[in-house]
Amino acid sequence: MPTARESLLSAALRALDQRPWSAVRMVDVAASAGVSRQTLYNEFGSKDGLARALVRREADAYFHGVDQLLAERAGPGAAEQLVALAEWTVARARARPLLRALLTGCWGERLPVPRPAGRGAPFAAAPAQRRADAGAPAPADVAAAVRERSLAALERARSDGPAHPDEAAALAHRCELTVRLALSFVVAPDRDGVGGLVRTAVTPPPGPAPAPSANG
Repeated sequence: MPTARESLLSAALRALDQRPWSAVRMVDVAASAGVSRQTLYNEFGSKDGLARALVRREADAYFHGVDQLLAERAGPGAAEQLVALAEWTVARARARPLLRALLTGCWGERLPVPRPAGRGAPFAAAPAQRRADAGAPAPADVAAAVRERSLAALERARSDGPAHPDEAAALAHRCELTVRLALSFVVAPDRDGVGGLVRTAVTPPPGPAPAPSANG
C-alpha cells in the first residue's frame, strides 16, 4: 500500500497531466490522494516543496530504470546494452515531460520549476523531503550519473577481469557518447531513431587482419 507521500506525489502528477502547474491546487491534490491538506503540508511544506519532490522522484525513477535496464541486458556485448539504454532514454523522455525537462533543462510553463529551497525551512521536513529540497540535478549532473552507472554496469559484466586502463578509457568514452547522443535525440527527435547511430558510434572497430603465414 502506498504511503501518504507517494499517494500525494501520484495525485500531483495526475493533476499536472490535466492542467499547468500554476493551476494545480494543494487542496485538490490532497483530496485526490485521500488525505488531509495538513498531511500534504506536513510532508512537503509548501507547493514549491511538492514541486521539488515531484522532480526528485522523477530523477530517482529514471536512475532506477537505467540500473534495471543495464542489469537485465548484462552480457558480453557492451554495444547492445548502450543501444538499449539510449533507445529507452529517448522513449521515456518523450512520454514523460518532467524527465524531458530534467534531461534538457527546458522547463515549460506547464511544469513545476524546481526552485531551490530557502534557508530556514518553516517546517520539520521528512528525510525524503530534505533530500528533495537539496535541489534537482542539473542536466550535466544527470548525464554524468548515467555515464557512471552505465560504465560500472559494463565493467561488472566483463568476464575476463578488470579492463586494461586504455580499454577502460575507451569504454568510458563510449558510455559518454551514448548519453550525449541520447540527449541530442531528446532535444531533436529523428524518425530513424537513436539506436543505429549509437551502435555505429560505440561498436569497436574490427582488429587487424591476421598476418599471412610464411608458408602461405
